[in-house]
Amino acid sequence: MDKTADTQFPVHDLIARRWSPRAFDPRPVPADQIRSLLEAARWSASSFNEQPWSFLVARREDTVEFEKMLGCLVPGNRQWAKNAGVLVLTVAKRSFTHNDKPNRVAVHDIGLAAANLTFQAEQFGLRVHQMAGIDTETIRETYGVPEGYDPVTAIAVGHAGSPDDLPEELQAPEGAPRQRKPQSEFVFDGTWGKPAGW
Repeated sequence: MDKTADTQFPVHDLIARRWSPRAFDPRPVPADQIRSLLEAARWSASSFNEQPWSFLVARREDTVEFEKMLGCLVPGNRQWAKNAGVLVLTVAKRSFTHNDKPNRVAVHDIGLAAANLTFQAEQFGLRVHQMAGIDTETIRETYGVPEGYDPVTAIAVGHAGSPDDLPEELQAPEGAPRQRKPQSEFVFDGTWGKPAGW
């Protein structure tokens, strides 16, 4: 399904093509591609080069681990993420290593790393859907996440599937056109709320 963005200004093709499907074909993702996705995340920018991210990864070939991670998602996400080739949980370290002070941008940096992962996946022809719908306490208990670290999101990665294989209530949103706010609503110049005139 082609849902290339109708952008106001030119952007890289990987950005224009990226979208977040729920329909996945339950094929495995090769291990070397998974490693490349994580390598792209590894080379993301971060404050003080802290790299405050950790990733828990479950490949669908390992059915026990995959089911364990699937159980950390909210039920609404489980119904479609079960067909992804890979599930990833992101975890942020709350404090800086060099001074133990709070890292208020740790979650921001997780987002940068996840974006790098996403664009690398797009380069491989894979699809990515990021999720806020996780059970953080279940993740802590299941994986022994230590104090000072916070589960942040889940990421489903895999090959594109057919919307017809989704539950009926998810089929229409899958085919809906992509929309974004225009820049005039969030790009300001000189004062808050004044759209940039340039």
